[in-house]
Amino acid sequence: MRVGLFAVGRLKAGPEKDLAARYLDRFAKAGPAIGLELSRIAEVPESRSSSSDTRKREEAALLEKSLPDASLLILLDERGKALDSEGFATLIGTFRDSGKRELTIAIGGADGLDPALHARADAVICLGKMTWPHQLVRILIAEQLYRAVTILSGHPYHRV
Repeated sequence: MRVGLFAVGRLKAGPEKDLAARYLDRFAKAGPAIGLELSRIAEVPESRSSSSDTRKREEAALLEKSLPDASLLILLDERGKALDSEGFATLIGTFRDSGKRELTIAIGGADGLDPALHARADAVICLGKMTWPHQLVRILIAEQLYRAVTILSGHPYHRV
């Protein structure tokens, strides 16, 4: 299964970008052995509309436009379901085993994600009840993808 990340907002050069890249590189190297491949990272600029609803709608349109055909979609939203790392790994493994070839994980903008995306999503998860800046979310989800690969493959990286 090909796994892609979609993010509203761009990571500028610096330690956040370096750390996210480190975990995505680990994921890209370890994932193929268990059927997971990093396909792409799509970054789009935040909408400049004055209305929150319009911003979310415009950003959702960019996401929909970038989704591969028949892609599964995981939204990261602070009101989503909280999973532990093993639960996230199980979700990724279940999606991989479903026969679908594409999975996109979406990080919304400052206003969140459009309700139409929630209706289309295959899963909506959160990385805790706190609100995180998108730069940190990028690092957190990159690390959790790598951790999911290690859990699914029985590698000792994940210790409880």
